[in-house]
Amino acid sequence: MSAVETAAEGGVTAGRREARSPWRAFGVLAIGVFLAVLDLFIVNIAFPDIQRSFSSASLSSLSWILSAYAIVFAAVLVPAGKLADIVGRKRVFLAGLLIFLTGSALCAAAPSVDFLIGARLIQAVGGAALIPTSLGLILPLFPAAKRATVIGLWAAIAGVGAAAGPPIGGLLVEASWRWIFLINLPLGLFALIRSAQIIPEIRDPERGRFPDLLGSLLLIIAIGTLTLGLVKGPDWSWDGRSLGAFAAAAVLLVLFTLRSARHPAPVVELPLLRPPAFALSALSTLLFFAAFAVLLLANVLFLTDVWQYSVTKAGLAFFPGPLIAAIVAALSGRLGGRYGSARVGAPGGFIFALASLWFLTSLGDQPHYLSEYLPGQLLGGIGVGLMLPAFTALAASTLPPARLATGIGVQTAFRQIGAALGLASFVAIVGSSTLASKSDFDGAWLFMAIAAAGAGITLTPLLRHRPHAAVEAPAPVTSA
Repeated sequence: MSAVETAAEGGVTAGRREARSPWRAFGVLAIGVFLAVLDLFIVNIAFPDIQRSFSSASLSSLSWILSAYAIVFAAVLVPAGKLADIVGRKRVFLAGLLIFLTGSALCAAAPSVDFLIGARLIQAVGGAALIPTSLGLILPLFPAAKRATVIGLWAAIAGVGAAAGPPIGGLLVEASWRWIFLINLPLGLFALIRSAQIIPEIRDPERGRFPDLLGSLLLIIAIGTLTLGLVKGPDWSWDGRSLGAFAAAAVLLVLFTLRSARHPAPVVELPLLRPPAFALSALSTLLFFAAFAVLLLANVLFLTDVWQYSVTKAGLAFFPGPLIAAIVAALSGRLGGRYGSARVGAPGGFIFALASLWFLTSLGDQPHYLSEYLPGQLLGGIGVGLMLPAFTALAASTLPPARLATGIGVQTAFRQIGAALGLASFVAIVGSSTLASKSDFDGAWLFMAIAAAGAGITLTPLLRHRPHAAVEAPAPVTSA
C-alpha cells in the first residue's frame, strides 16, 4: 500500500475514503490535463476563424495568441512545480485550474487581438500549474511497478486531448470561435469541485525556499525576445533590429543561467540537468515540439487556405493523427517500461520526420485526402505517440519523489519553449507569402523533418538507459 493510500485508510472524511481508489483520483486529475491540451489543439483549429474575425491583424501579430501562451507556460511551469512541492501540490493544482478557467472566460469575451493575447497569458499561468502538479499527485498513488504504465496513460491524455481538439473545435467554430474557450468552463468546474473533495495533499517534507520570480521574468523576456526576432524578421528584412533581438536574448539567457546557478531556489535547478537521461530528453523534447507546433498550425492553414476546407472539415481531416497518437502513447508507455523508454521513443522522432517528408513530397494544390494527406497524418500520429511517454518517463527516472513536480516542470518547460520557437520559425519561414499554394508550406515541412530527426538522434545515446532507483523510493509526505 502506498503512503497516500495509508494516509487515506486512517481518515474519516469522504475525501479520504475515495482516495483509496487511485484510478478515481487519476480520472479527476486527468480532466485538468485534458483541458490544458485540448485548449492548445482547439485554438490551432480555430486559428483561421480567429484570423477572419480580426482581419486587420497580420499573421505575425496573430501568432502571439499561440506563442505568448507557450512562452509564459514554459516560464511558469517550474516555479509552479517548485511552489507545489513547498505549499502542496493539491493547492497549486486547484489554484491553477481556477486561474485557467478565469483566463478561458476572458478569452471568450475578447474584443481585440491584444485583449485575447492578454487573456491567453492568464490561461498560460493556470495551465502551467496543472501539468507538473497533476503528475506529482498521480504517481505517489500507485506502486512503483505500475508507474511506467501510469506515465504512459498520463501522456496518452495529451493524445486524447489532441484527438478531441480538431473535431470539437471544428464543430464549435461553426457557432463562433469564442465557444472553444467556453467549453472549458463546465468540465473545469467539475474537476475543481471533485479534486477538492477526493485528492489527498502532497508536499515536499523538506519544505525548500520559494521559487525565483526574477529568474522566471528573465526567462520570459529572453524567450519572448528571441521569438520576437524570429517573428518580425521578415518584416524587418533581418536587419539590425533582428540581430539586436537575438543578441539581447542570448545575454538574457546567460544572465538567467548565472542566476539559476546562484539562487537558492532557481527556476531551473541546474543539477537536475546533469543526468544524461534528463538533459538529453529535455533537448529532444525541445526539438520535437518545435516540429510538432509547426505541424499543428501549418497543416490547419494548409487545409483551410490551400485545399479550401471549412474549419469543421479541416478538424475532421486532422482527427486521425491525434487519435493514433493517443492509442500509440497508451501502448508505448508500457513498452517503454519493459524495453526502455529511449528504445521506444527514438524511432518516433524518425517516423515523424518521415511524415513531414511525406507532406513535403506528396501533397499537391488539389485535395486528395486519402492518397496524399491521410498517410502523413497516420505516420505523424505514430511518431507522436511513441515520443510523448518517452520524454516524461526518461525525465522522471532521474528524479527523487520529492522533486517530481519540480523536475517534470523543467522537462515540460523545454516542450513549451520548443513550441514557441517552432511557431516563431514557421512565421519566419513563410514570411510574407499568401499561403495560397502548397509550395508556400514546403519550408515548414522541411523544418519539421529536420527538427524531428534531431529529436530522435538526441535520444539514441540513451538506448541502454534504465530507470534509476530513486523513482522507486517512498512517496513524499501526504495528507487528505
